[in-house]
Amino acid sequence: MNKNKFGILSMLLAVVVAFTSCGNKGEETLGNSKIIINEVLMVNETNFQDDYGMHSAWIELFNKSFGNVNIAGYKLECEIDGQAVKYTIPKGDVLTLIPSRQHTLFWADAQPNRGTFHVNFMLDSCSTTKDVTIRLYDSGDKLLDETTIPAGTLTLADQSYALKEDGVKESWEIKGAGTEKFVTPSTNNFTLDRNIKMENFTEKDPAGVGMAISAMVVVFSCLIILYIVFKCIGKISAWNAKRVAAKTKGLNEEETKEAMAKGSTPGEVFAAIAMAMHEMQEDVHDVEDTILTIHQVERRYSPWNSKIYSLRDLPKK
Repeated sequence: MNKNKFGILSMLLAVVVAFTSCGNKGEETLGNSKIIINEVLMVNETNFQDDYGMHSAWIELFNKSFGNVNIAGYKLECEIDGQAVKYTIPKGDVLTLIPSRQHTLFWADAQPNRGTFHVNFMLDSCSTTKDVTIRLYDSGDKLLDETTIPAGTLTLADQSYALKEDGVKESWEIKGAGTEKFVTPSTNNFTLDRNIKMENFTEKDPAGVGMAISAMVVVFSCLIILYIVFKCIGKISAWNAKRVAAKTKGLNEEETKEAMAKGSTPGEVFAAIAMAMHEMQEDVHDVEDTILTIHQVERRYSPWNSKIYSLRDLPKK
């Protein structure tokens, strides 16, 4: 009885541990959060406008997962010189549901009464001599992501501090400082607008002859490979079927090989044997062994048979 109790307690303990480990794997922590800080613009003079037509600083969040995430109850925090201000994202707004691989903007204008996406702190007045840290917390105040913009990084207006690629936290860059790196609010940080491989191929093969030859080679090679594969599969299947049939009859290894060897007899041999058996059973021959009797078969009359007599005879050349 004690052994049974001990076994039951062990099983319950294992189940609890398993559920606990599964729960820990599903939790979002710093570094593996689904929602991350993707881009920050601090001084906005001529950049993107908010829903009130104002040029305000903004913070872009990105959902790097492949499922929808509702950020209602999440918190955004801005820390400057050790002073932190935290903003709680209100619940009840359907726009807080961020679709997969999509972005959303929060305006840092210290006007939370303007809507869900207007936070209670400002970034416009931040000096270039101060480090600015932006943090993102979940509804349980667990830190999900943080980004620090070092002092003197954004020296000009309308510049942003952004990830080189969406969701990739390895490296940051300054956007808006040149003609190649544009500020990208609510869109992908890196957009590939040209196909270098296709351009090189078009330059080297403008008529498309190489493409046609390559395509035909690939197609015919695949067909040949398929033919070989199916032929091998057919032979292996036939060999396996004969082997199984021989073993089913209770034959040993040598008898099985002999039976499988017999199975390779040409079809003409079977046709000749079947014809001989038919002639013997139907009694086609007479008593003589060396005389072949041919019976004439009378054709039944058909009105179509007489049509030949009504046709015009062609003159003989």
